[in-house]
Amino acid sequence: MAEYKLALKKRELVGKKTKLLRKEGLIPSVVYGVEKPVLLASEYVMTEKVLNGAGYHSPIDLDMDGKKQLAIVKDVHIDPVSRKIVNIEFQAISADKAVEATTPIVIVNFEASDASKIYHFAMTQALEEIDVKAKPADLPKSLEVDAAFMKELDDKITIANIKLPAGVELADKELDPEQVVASLYDPAAEAAAREAEATETAETPAEGAEAQTEGEEKSAEPAA
Repeated sequence: MAEYKLALKKRELVGKKTKLLRKEGLIPSVVYGVEKPVLLASEYVMTEKVLNGAGYHSPIDLDMDGKKQLAIVKDVHIDPVSRKIVNIEFQAISADKAVEATTPIVIVNFEASDASKIYHFAMTQALEEIDVKAKPADLPKSLEVDAAFMKELDDKITIANIKLPAGVELADKELDPEQVVASLYDPAAEAAAREAEATETAETPAEGAEAQTEGEEKSAEPAA
């Protein structure tokens, strides 16, 4: 049984008519992976709460007008102006078959590293999530990577540093183990470099200003 549950009702309205559903506080959705796609709708607030918890990686127990179906979120369409959910696509899954899901990468313990405590370096995360494959019950909510080892400025967290739980594997077998997940930088050094660049720019007159100055000097010279 999945941690997240969502009750939905079958709908008849499609296309532009789904605006009527949204006006009633409902979100239209569709479930793929069954005999034929099932058109549904669910209450906005509860649906948003479930999506925020499940994300794209946790299975959801759907109650489709009394019919139970395990699914994961395939896609969520967001209105670019209002930022509200417009439509949801679910993918039906089976409890005993492995599925692919997108899982967040969470870096922990960086504040305990020498890089942070002693050298006051900062970290930038280049890869926020990764696709994994597992049975629905084994899908992790996130993958934690311990950054306590980081010390030198050239230290990095790579794909190879991600420890996968039992029963979980990377969906892409061709991923480079050395692909960078997170790296360090020195905020103080970067600030000093920007300040030096700004000072140099301020002290160096623009080419146009130099030309104008030269022209003024020539015009001020007495005629021979």
